[in-house]
Amino acid sequence: MSPTIVHTPGELAMKWVVIVVRTLVGVGLTITGLDGFLHFLGMKPPPETPEAAVAFGTILATSGYMYGVKACELLGGILLASGRMAPLGITFLMPVAVNILLFEVCLSKQLGPGVILVVLLLFLIVAYRGYFARVFTMNAKIGG
Repeated sequence: MSPTIVHTPGELAMKWVVIVVRTLVGVGLTITGLDGFLHFLGMKPPPETPEAAVAFGTILATSGYMYGVKACELLGGILLASGRMAPLGITFLMPVAVNILLFEVCLSKQLGPGVILVVLLLFLIVAYRGYFARVFTMNAKIGG
């Protein structure tokens, strides 16, 4: 007979918060990832977007670079939304989120969804910290 696990109300509430955040971020990025291939959202930069930001975005779009970014969004979003491999999904999505944030800070000169996405992914990293702890191993051995 397996032991009964008792959760405090706070632990149970936090579990649900993690599930909701994980699912919302996952579904949102799955949709934007799919849009990168199917173009059903019709997203365009706002008219007040600085010229440098528009030029950079145009280069990314016309070079094919965004297909890789959107593939990471799609795969990471599916992994997060499904909950099957959430830490791997976070690993795919955090570099994308940081680049969105850097684009906003350095080129568009205004914060947008990038800062929210980075904060939510950092929250999920803390929630799944046990799975990320080994990344910080000093002097890691091959095959370890």
